[in-house]
Amino acid sequence: MVEQKIGYFFKNKSLLNRALTHSSKSSENYERLEFLGDSILDFLVGDYLYKNCEENEGYLTVTRSHYVSEGFLAKIFDDLSLNDDIVLGKSMKDSISKAVKGDVIEAIIAAIYLDGGINSARKFIQKHFDLKNFRYIQNDNYKSRLQELVQAGFKCAIKYVTERKENGFESSFYMDEDKISTAVGSDKLSAEQECAKLAIKKLFKV
Repeated sequence: MVEQKIGYFFKNKSLLNRALTHSSKSSENYERLEFLGDSILDFLVGDYLYKNCEENEGYLTVTRSHYVSEGFLAKIFDDLSLNDDIVLGKSMKDSISKAVKGDVIEAIIAAIYLDGGINSARKFIQKHFDLKNFRYIQNDNYKSRLQELVQAGFKCAIKYVTERKENGFESSFYMDEDKISTAVGSDKLSAEQECAKLAIKKLFKV
């Protein structure tokens, strides 16, 4: 039973049904709930970190980005074993993408909020997101983290310019036409990862 998996029992069952219905199946789908859930998740994770972490704004921003990222939300979806609970159209039966998994979790958060209020949504997030262990987060995919942070806080195009050099590769990260950071590495990926790491430190002071 879905409600047992997520640890919340709905008074209005239609909210849960809608949160689990993809647009390929019905016009009564999760998309509007996902929009609301995205904002609620941002707020509640930010609220928790603000109250429980004394680090600077940059650290808080980077840490929150982990918990609201597509990959982390997809992991929550998998941990809750929701694959067989989503209502999909025939075109979606073969696979469920990370993006869809993340959208469903955000829609469930919104459905819980609308049904039981902000404290019920807070309890769901604190239970399943393991926020108390935020200090042990390790995410070495700096390119992914940087992209999420820039997309959330800036309206600009981003790119890496990476060139082979005598002893490896040199990569520069740009926001629009502004060069933010430059780094070197033994291969193209390591140069870009180090470049992204430096950009995060420069932009977010962490």
